[in-house]
Amino acid sequence: MSDHEFGGNDDLSLPKATVQKIVSEILSGSSGIAFSKEARDVLIECCVEFITLISSEANEISEKEAKKTIACDHIVKALDQLGFPDYVPAVLEAAAEHKEVQKGREKKANKLEQSGLTLEELERLQQEQFAAAAARHN
Repeated sequence: MSDHEFGGNDDLSLPKATVQKIVSEILSGSSGIAFSKEARDVLIECCVEFITLISSEANEISEKEAKKTIACDHIVKALDQLGFPDYVPAVLEAAAEHKEVQKGREKKANKLEQSGLTLEELERLQQEQFAAAAARHN
C-alpha cells in the first residue's frame, strides 16, 4: 500500500501537540524516559499509515456490501481481516462512548425545541437570569 494508491499522503497528519500530549501521558509513569521530536514525527507517520490501511480495508468491505458509508462494523471487520483482532474491544468501547455523547447532544437540542420559545425569548430569559445572578453576587 503506497502513497500513490491514495493520491499521496503528504497532506495527511495528526496534530503534533496532541500526539506529544498522549505520549507524555503514557510515559509519565516511566522512569525518566524522554521522547524526541523525531520519534514523535515517526510515530505520527506510522499512525497515519495505520489509519489509511484500516480505512482502505473498511472501504473495500463497505463497497462489497454495496454501502456508501463506512460503519463501525466495517472497521471491526477490517481490523479482524488485517490481523488486529486485539484492537476490536477498544474500538467497540470507543464507539459506545461516542454514541452516548451523541445522545446527550441530541437531548440538549430536543430540550431547546421542546421549550416552545423563540430564540429571542430564550435570549431575553438568559439575560434576565444573568442579571439576577449578578444582583445576588453584588
